[in-house]
Amino acid sequence: MAEKITEKRESFSCSLISQGTTKFYSLTMPSEILADTCFVSTRDENPQDGFQRMLDKSRAQEIADYIDSGAGSIPTAIILSAQTDAGLQYSSKNKTIEFNLVPNAFLILDGQHRIYGFSLAKTSVRVLVIIYNGLSRKEETRLFVDINTKQRPVPSELVLDIKSLAEYESNIDAFCRAIFDLFSEQSDSVLLGLMSPAQKKSGKISRVTFNAAIKPIYGVFGERDAKEIYTFLNAYLKAMCSGLQKKGISSITKPIIFKAIMQFFPHVARLTDGEYTVEKFTETLAPLFSGISATRVTKATSIKIITDHFVECLNRGFTL
Repeated sequence: MAEKITEKRESFSCSLISQGTTKFYSLTMPSEILADTCFVSTRDENPQDGFQRMLDKSRAQEIADYIDSGAGSIPTAIILSAQTDAGLQYSSKNKTIEFNLVPNAFLILDGQHRIYGFSLAKTSVRVLVIIYNGLSRKEETRLFVDINTKQRPVPSELVLDIKSLAEYESNIDAFCRAIFDLFSEQSDSVLLGLMSPAQKKSGKISRVTFNAAIKPIYGVFGERDAKEIYTFLNAYLKAMCSGLQKKGISSITKPIIFKAIMQFFPHVARLTDGEYTVEKFTETLAPLFSGISATRVTKATSIKIITDHFVECLNRGFTL
């Protein structure tokens, strides 16, 4: 990005557009102005309030090369939210907006790769821009979610991770988020270091995988709170992971295996007589690990195949 520009203001002709109760400004401005005044807030860099995905520099370079080729045309609008530092003012008489030329004037809601591409390009282009003013962080997040679910979706992991910021969560989404966050943050978590909240990563359990694993067993927990449920599941997973590792099965972060382990939980829990401790789960799971086949688990092509194998092995150890 260009060096910081201070104590300067710029003015552009614009149209004030109303859609329902929402108002925004439509205008064009040089790409170098966008490169100098816009920023993003990513979920990884700002876990509390960030909601953007991480930048793909190779994609931005492709955009820069496309612009510099002379054949490049980017007709879609960049969508921005004016920040306090912008000092944005609208003149209804002149039909213009004026703002400070500072690095944090505008938060990018859509178009971060295009703007970064502009900063890498040697060619200046005039760009269509939509600017919202006076939005709260919740409103910015909601707009980001709407743009990226009703148009070109961003990764499902990121959308799930920021739904709470936009207050779009269902009860079950909030339940899954609370349990996921405990597994991510608690020092005694068997999954500590194995969780990826905002993006899909090899060897990590994403929110998408975690939610898909937890939702089918959501009803078995009744009215218990998140911390209590975390304690039960953590004890169960510690016993499961220990037993599986002894059988040469260490890939519990593989989505198909993790989902099968979680769907197996109700079968095990009902045999513990309400004692949800690592020791009791280990004792209850002993028949499973006596008969389990590592190959049938690691080579399985469906969750049901793994779960059925778990149930079959477990039931061998119990008689009426």
